[in-house]
Amino acid sequence: MDSPIRNLAKAVSWRVTGTVDTFIISWLITGQLLLASGIALTEIMTKIILFWLHERVWNRVTWGHQ
Repeated sequence: MDSPIRNLAKAVSWRVTGTVDTFIISWLITGQLLLASGIALTEIMTKIILFWLHERVWNRVTWGHQ
């Protein structure tokens, strides 16, 4: 089982990657740097928390473990 700190590190590294993607897509669609930045900042905060919670729940699920 991963430690909570490891799960947090994984969540942050994955969200940085995802947020760069969200920022670029938002900027291309809106053409507005400030709006794209706001979307990306909101997205990174909410999804880090959601991913961390998701990992903690799945660490308690025994299905599929050998």
